[in-house]
Amino acid sequence: MSFKNKVAIITGGGSGIGLETARALVGHGAKVVLNGRNAEKLSEAAQDIDPDGHATAIVAGDIGEVATGENLVAAAQEKFGGVDILINNAGIFSPKPFLDHTEEDFDAYARVILKGSFFAAQAAVRAMRVRGGGVIVNTGSMWATQAIGATPSSAYSAAKAGVHALTRNLAIELADDRIRVNTVAPAVVETPVYDTFMSADEVRDVLPTFAGLHPLGRNGQPTDLVSAILFLASEEASWITGVILPVDGGVTAGRQAA
Repeated sequence: MSFKNKVAIITGGGSGIGLETARALVGHGAKVVLNGRNAEKLSEAAQDIDPDGHATAIVAGDIGEVATGENLVAAAQEKFGGVDILINNAGIFSPKPFLDHTEEDFDAYARVILKGSFFAAQAAVRAMRVRGGGVIVNTGSMWATQAIGATPSSAYSAAKAGVHALTRNLAIELADDRIRVNTVAPAVVETPVYDTFMSADEVRDVLPTFAGLHPLGRNGQPTDLVSAILFLASEEASWITGVILPVDGGVTAGRQAA
């Protein structure tokens, strides 16, 4: 699998799935523009995967702001000549009962996950048309299709369901532009997002209890998602668009017998 001469934009690229996807793309010859809110964290990520600085650029900013997506595309065009791939990966997650959600909670999920994906895609598509085509891969979620009692997440799930719907709509609308749009939908993946609402001790104690939720018997790792993302972004998937691909250890297939 080669991404030589391809230019990718990755939102939420400073850690977890985004960072590991960037690492893999650079390893396969791509140029990558990383986005996240924390400029220092992005700089460290870029230095880690590309010490010489020839294959990466960073654009810090809130992807919920339309201008951030536009700035990402501008950086990709200025430094690398265009845009071929967009990985919409930015997200937030903090389980909370429905009646405890505030308007601010709802707005945050909608802005970062759905609005961020929508307008980053809009900016990228304009640039992809110049190149004669491209690929968008979104990070969706098992929670968009299944509710898990232990992790009440109505606002998060609604935003991710919007991303799934956006995937299918854009796949049809952009097919004539030779732009493919797909989504990977993970279950529990061990990323730093859990550190945002649990202490280190809680993460250590709680996350292993979710392993049994997955028929394959373990939680996911960021690298489990990377292979699926790279496949969907590659020429090997040139006849695949509009797909929501579960990468979830078998959760959405059903449940093991007790």
